[in-house]
Amino acid sequence: MCIQDTYTGVQMMKRESLFIVFAICAVCSYKTSPWDVLKYKGMANLHIFEDWCGTSISQLQKNLHYPLYPHTRTTVKKLAVSPGWTNYGFRIFGYIHPYTDGDFLFAVASDDNSEFWLSEDENPDNLKLRAYVGKTGREWTAPGEYGKYASQISDLIPLQKNNKYFFELIHKQNDQGTDHVEVAWQLKQIGSGFSIIDSKFISLYTNESSLKTVDVNHIPQTFASHVTPPQRSSETPPHGVDMLRADPRDSFHQVPLLDRARLQGVLPDCIYNPSYIIKGYPLIRYQGLQFVHLTYVYPNDYTRLTHMESDNKCFYRGNPYYLERYGFSNYIQLDLPENEEIVIKYKGTANNEYDNNIPIKHKDVAHHLQITQHPHQNSLYNETNERKALVIAAPSNKEYNNRWGHVNDSRKEKEIQDNAIHIEEAEDGRDEEDSWVNQGFSEEEDYDLLNRAVFDVEVKWSQTFQAKPLDLHALRSDWIDLKCNVSGNLLLEESEALSVVEAFMKKLNRKFPRQFSLERIVNIEKKPDYNRGSRYLLELDLQEASGRHLRLVQYIYVKRTEDRGFHKKQKAQDAELKLCNPYSFYWNPTATVHFIVPVKNQAHWVQQFISDMEEMYRTTGDQNFNVIITDYESTDMNIEQALQNSYLPRYQYLKLSGNFERSAGLQAGIDLISDDHSIVFLCDLHINFPPGFIDTVRKHCVERHMAFAPIVMRLNCGATPLEPDGYWEVNGFGLLGIYKSDLDSIGGMNTKEFTDRWGGEDWELLDRILQGGLEVERLYLRNFFHHFHSKRGMWNRQMLRNT
Repeated sequence: MCIQDTYTGVQMMKRESLFIVFAICAVCSYKTSPWDVLKYKGMANLHIFEDWCGTSISQLQKNLHYPLYPHTRTTVKKLAVSPGWTNYGFRIFGYIHPYTDGDFLFAVASDDNSEFWLSEDENPDNLKLRAYVGKTGREWTAPGEYGKYASQISDLIPLQKNNKYFFELIHKQNDQGTDHVEVAWQLKQIGSGFSIIDSKFISLYTNESSLKTVDVNHIPQTFASHVTPPQRSSETPPHGVDMLRADPRDSFHQVPLLDRARLQGVLPDCIYNPSYIIKGYPLIRYQGLQFVHLTYVYPNDYTRLTHMESDNKCFYRGNPYYLERYGFSNYIQLDLPENEEIVIKYKGTANNEYDNNIPIKHKDVAHHLQITQHPHQNSLYNETNERKALVIAAPSNKEYNNRWGHVNDSRKEKEIQDNAIHIEEAEDGRDEEDSWVNQGFSEEEDYDLLNRAVFDVEVKWSQTFQAKPLDLHALRSDWIDLKCNVSGNLLLEESEALSVVEAFMKKLNRKFPRQFSLERIVNIEKKPDYNRGSRYLLELDLQEASGRHLRLVQYIYVKRTEDRGFHKKQKAQDAELKLCNPYSFYWNPTATVHFIVPVKNQAHWVQQFISDMEEMYRTTGDQNFNVIITDYESTDMNIEQALQNSYLPRYQYLKLSGNFERSAGLQAGIDLISDDHSIVFLCDLHINFPPGFIDTVRKHCVERHMAFAPIVMRLNCGATPLEPDGYWEVNGFGLLGIYKSDLDSIGGMNTKEFTDRWGGEDWELLDRILQGGLEVERLYLRNFFHHFHSKRGMWNRQMLRNT
């Protein structure tokens, strides 16, 4: 059985599993299909993957839909293509027909990387890499430039005129340069040269004109189009991101749950009525966002995007002016004699370096480093401005302590103002090093031509300093900061977390002496209420006396014991904690979760969504979820048939007519749900779900009390879940879990105002949820990603013809 036969049975498998099947079948015999020379001659198959960043073939292979679900499937008439577009990749494949017997050389040129593969015969399984431009993404050539890299020209390949040879050409283009890729050949004989392979010598692999997007059995899967998928590692994440490391939270849903009935009597019940509930409070449109607060977590889940802080340093609350210029010198105390000053010489620009609070990006500057700043296209200063040397006097030890000793204790200030550093400007003219080099002088040979003295500043290599422990999380608040999209979850202090768990375990052991021991604190979440007390979600790994592990997931409430002021947070360890069960605030571990997605002509994403839902089912075995797809007359696939062929435990399909409307499509799915005490999750097609996501939704949706709006990480163009460059979508509430009874009580989706409009319907719904007396839980979720995707061809976009 070969690839073409095997794929039918594994169509719903994830790409990693598919690769295993491919590897097994790559050595099997190839079955040729009926082939009409006249019908297929003069063209080759072209599969295009749009809006995907990067310059290398390996970056293209990381695309979620590569190689089976391209954005466009079409044909080309010669092996020289220049579409005049950006951020794409493609495969061209088919057959080459030699015009004579002989030994041929093949050459490839491209901007950016490309690979040309040619089989020994018509069998795609016998492909070999013959020529390529680059591997790292830094390589490119001009059109027709075949001699820039040794890899561009193949070895001699013997071909016969009466045979056809399967080929594959892969190309990746970024957002710069003149995009092109071409393949040329040359017969080994005197006087011959390279010429581009044109239509007379190529033919289609197969005719795709009558096939739908989800018809993929015919697509050749070869060594050229596959790479071994990267593996997760708890020791060394592939991308170096701590968020990718293994965490007990990831698999805790697999541990048997301790029945809530067994916990009755452990804690007394108490009335739960948070002071931040605003039921009946009149809100203006979209004001609800101001009433949503973040949740504190313990232990650190590393949702802070530390690898993205070169783009957004909002986490550091120091004065950005000095942080950008001098690194973190304001956080250290140099070991100096009292009142001694250090002079820092810095060459920079005199004017307009900080327009509209947008800092120019500098690398961290050491105290005694001379720096020349070069203008670039986005610079915020005029190149004609005269440069000036800035002399900075550092504060003394006493001044530092007086002015900076309060940093760790301050919780209210938005920015730390530094008045200790004084700037004196001195004219220095325009005698920069780069100016004379740019005028044609050589730095070495023409040094003597310059009538100037050059000094090397003395570096104090033995300089030492002192620094206090810096807890930047302590400076954050639970308000949503729309300017900071890399910060991640707020961290709960360890002492507070341990105190709450210790108090709970005492109560548990009092009722069940020697029956339970605490194996591990997996997760604690705190929702503070500075007026009345704080709510905690405890997720504890308990071990019974028999040795069996049980999962305790319980909401508890810690009431305030004294008046500590509205703006001050209660320290749980300050007094004996008064723990209780918040009355009627219980999560249902068996509630059905309905994932509702409205779609229109997004076949490759619909197929991926179904596959991801299947994977979640295979991983968890959880049958209490339902997939609801409302379809606005998609023509690129039979969605209902795809659902029928899937392994999903439950699904519903509804065909709608007319123009695509997200709100109406969601409401149509909501109306299909008969159980009012089940959970609705308003979903999107382009989501990567963590394995325990269904359980996470259940834990954070509480009927008559709370909805759940998890914060998703939007991946950048070219990024993947294993290389997660991107940002947290802190202001988006379109992904939302809520009980159907609660959604119905506030009127459901707004289908009157939001018809063909895109955006704003999530904030409007948030307003009504809060006015209905519910709170909205807001958490950054590990491994919860929104894939970057092309918007070309979507429901609200039209094609502008290039004439």
